[in-house]
Amino acid sequence: MTSTSTATYTDLPRSYRIPLGLLGLAIPLGFVKLWLGAIAGLFGLFLLVQVLTLTLRFTDSALEVYRRETVIRHFPYAEWQHWDIFWSPVPVLFYFREVNSIHFLPILFSPSQLRSCLERHCSQGNSPE
Repeated sequence: MTSTSTATYTDLPRSYRIPLGLLGLAIPLGFVKLWLGAIAGLFGLFLLVQVLTLTLRFTDSALEVYRRETVIRHFPYAEWQHWDIFWSPVPVLFYFREVNSIHFLPILFSPSQLRSCLERHCSQGNSPE
């Protein structure tokens, strides 16, 4: 947790599990079907770039998505209706619904810290497992 003089926030640590898993899966898939291995490899590379450039920051009032030092999305908790992290054994997808939209994000950050921050900042509407 980091704090400034007026607000506190938490930046989630990165997780390379999904991109590296896809890249590892691309190799055997390439032996079965070259095009299937290529798709998995390209998607794994895309997610790896996202892990390296994006930051999720939980502030006192909103979830913010940063690309390097620039805020690219701002999701105020007051507009959240529901959230969930799919597939507990290996968390792969984070879902949340706002008043006017639905969002799905691959888990490119620490799943345990993501859950902890979600429970702390917007516990209403989640689906406990």
